[in-house]
Amino acid sequence: MTASNPDLFLLEEGFRWFGPNDPVSLADILQTGATAVFTSLHQIPYGEVWSREAIRERKQMIEAAGLHWTAVESVPVHEDIKTGRGDLPTLFKNYTDTLRNLAAEGISTVIYNFMPVLDWVRTDMRWVLPDGSESMHYDPVRFAAFEIHALQRPDAEADYSPEQVAQAALWWQSLDTAARDTFIRTIIDVFPGVKWALTLDDIRAMLARYEAMGPAGLRENLARFLQAVIPVAEEVGVRMAIHPDDPPFSVLGLPRIVSQASDVEAIFQMVDSPANGLCFCTGSFSARPDNDLPAMVEKFAARIHAAHLRSTQRLPDGSFYEADHLGGSVNMPAVVRRLLDEQDRRRASGRNDSQIPLRPDHGHTMMDDLLKPAGITPGYSCIGRMRGLAELRGLMHGLRYSESTHP
Repeated sequence: MTASNPDLFLLEEGFRWFGPNDPVSLADILQTGATAVFTSLHQIPYGEVWSREAIRERKQMIEAAGLHWTAVESVPVHEDIKTGRGDLPTLFKNYTDTLRNLAAEGISTVIYNFMPVLDWVRTDMRWVLPDGSESMHYDPVRFAAFEIHALQRPDAEADYSPEQVAQAALWWQSLDTAARDTFIRTIIDVFPGVKWALTLDDIRAMLARYEAMGPAGLRENLARFLQAVIPVAEEVGVRMAIHPDDPPFSVLGLPRIVSQASDVEAIFQMVDSPANGLCFCTGSFSARPDNDLPAMVEKFAARIHAAHLRSTQRLPDGSFYEADHLGGSVNMPAVVRRLLDEQDRRRASGRNDSQIPLRPDHGHTMMDDLLKPAGITPGYSCIGRMRGLAELRGLMHGLRYSESTHP
């Protein structure tokens, strides 16, 4: 329950925390009004087992700060699982052993993704908005410049219009060596929890493992993973929540298989279990104009195990940026209304996971945080996310009070 008014039965208010080295501390998070955190053990290499001791140590740290570890974000899926190569039995066992250890320590929601090579992609991490705050931005022309001129991916030009290819060439030529290096790092080293220090050659090698793999092949590998882990998750009471692709369309010539409603339906059919669920990210899904987010929440509500609430603003040139949490292309009141309705259905039916955890995602860098850019991770500033959480909290209160006065 939220600290504000338990009788309203709002979504659980969480905040992403990247661990002890995060410049946004647990004490900071407590002051935002959040009661829970989404976090991971980023120090453990992908594919290795999380021990109960390491899980317990992190959990105790969070609880000592007056917060609750509501969701693991995430237990990463090793690239060998995504490509279907390597010692898969060992990787599956390590993953399920981690799920058993998390369950033994009382943690039951695990978010993960199945995006090949890179997770989320942006081309500008400090895009200045009219009010002076900074957002993140995706520009297909600049991404074309990365693919064609920096990465030099074969046949990349075919994925863009002639106009985009020409504009990408002009923009790339306008950059000096230092600006090009900074831009390349923006693309390949964005994840806040882990800095892999990848090179362009590393990316080329990773892409080579996906040669000739289309969506069907990636779905087959996801199905194999789910068939191995979901029965264990169900046995120990863990709810797995897959995160959608970001952006929800092909990048780097790679397949994307968690981008629209039909993809989610296919994933749920791979292993039809309540433990096989979804992390509903409004920001990821909203970058596609053909995604009807309120309808998707309604359709998949029973298997939404966590929510990332943010909004993107789509632009006519195919670009998008991170908008205000209640602005942009997302009908956030309709989305939150349906999530609250689902909570009520769960409580009425006696489900033990009746409250859905949310976190405000990808806040703007603003106000005092603009003065300390060295310690601020774009998208994960404290003030910007606190503003988003406050707006979402106000929206939830408004919806609840409206239903009480106008039933």
